[in-house]
Amino acid sequence: MELKNRIWMTGALEWFAYIDDEEVFLGSKNFPSPLEEGDQWTSEVGDVFKVEDGEIKKIGHTEPPKRYW
Repeated sequence: MELKNRIWMTGALEWFAYIDDEEVFLGSKNFPSPLEEGDQWTSEVGDVFKVEDGEIKKIGHTEPPKRYW
């Protein structure tokens, strides 16, 4: 699958992408790699993303997942 978004990973293992010309945090440990059509995930800050037609799209926002230490 060819991805239409530009994505990159930082040295802190955090994933980012340009979505509609805006730099967006995609997640770190919960980021699905490699990406496939139909993948959906929620970032640590509660943003919900989905891969549709070869493009990462932000489809909503929810309460961030609870972290248990």
